[in-house]
Amino acid sequence: MVARIHQEGKIAHMRPLVGIPCCVRQVGLHPFHIVGDKYIRAVTDGAGALAVGLPALGDAYDWREWLPRLHGVLITGSTSNVHPALYGDTSDGHDADHDPARDATTLPLIRAALSEGVPLLAICRGIQELNVAFGGTLHQDLKSVDGRFDHHPDPELDAEGQYGPAHPVRLSTDGQLTRLFDKPEIVVNSIHYQGVGKLGNGLSVEAVAEDGQVEAVRVDGAKAFAIGVQWHPEWRYWENAESTALFRAFGEAVAAHAGGSGRLAAE
Repeated sequence: MVARIHQEGKIAHMRPLVGIPCCVRQVGLHPFHIVGDKYIRAVTDGAGALAVGLPALGDAYDWREWLPRLHGVLITGSTSNVHPALYGDTSDGHDADHDPARDATTLPLIRAALSEGVPLLAICRGIQELNVAFGGTLHQDLKSVDGRFDHHPDPELDAEGQYGPAHPVRLSTDGQLTRLFDKPEIVVNSIHYQGVGKLGNGLSVEAVAEDGQVEAVRVDGAKAFAIGVQWHPEWRYWENAESTALFRAFGEAVAAHAGGSGRLAAE
């Protein structure tokens, strides 16, 4: 149910707030805190919430103060990678691809959100951050791992080609995604060099690719919706039944949390 109020003579919908941590990018001479448009639109239209960018300020945040203001958290994909030191590995030699400010923001946020029962959806880099937050590790280059195939598309392809259907994933028999999609297997896009290595404590596998690579996880015993997927359901989610269902389920969990907290934001 969406609450309404009168605002300047108009009926305004009341939407729950979903926080999206930003990445830090250098644009010219200055750093910018940014969030991809496709994530914002998937939250706004697919989950029916109001997307709020959270600057990557690391320990400047006290999440005990901020989380009561949010009704959900979306951890997005990114061109950067989680720094290997955070999961006990050595540098991958691509320090320019790291975003320490984002790492310092998302890892504490993930732990705090789950502790407080705030619904969470983690996508691509997000599932990797979720795994690291739970003590897991990452494969830094999947194509160099025995038995794994290259999970990244030809960089010469346009966006539509890169985000096109790439490979099937098998859903766990007793998993939340199996119940949500009502099928044992789906086909997903694939735009990642890295992936889940050792699974973090407290996570369970929700989906696996043909080569054995973990493609989705859930948080065991979570107080609310808490799912991570390696693919990109936000890409034209309205054209894909499973992506639409995923964002709808996330939105329902966010709305339920907002209803319980009694705080909604005017659209």
